[in-house]
Amino acid sequence: MNFLLWIAAVVLAIWGVVALLHGSILMGLVLLVVACLVGPGGYSVFRGRGARV
Repeated sequence: MNFLLWIAAVVLAIWGVVALLHGSILMGLVLLVVACLVGPGGYSVFRGRGARV
């Protein structure tokens, strides 16, 4: 599961950087923030409230 979250975060981050380079600043920033939230490291929206790793 962590590997899939990592892959999703990488894809979202790359998509966000491409959006920033094309001039869509808001969309790029949103995608980068979502990539940080989806990624398995740090805070993840898919982890349960009481889960401690």
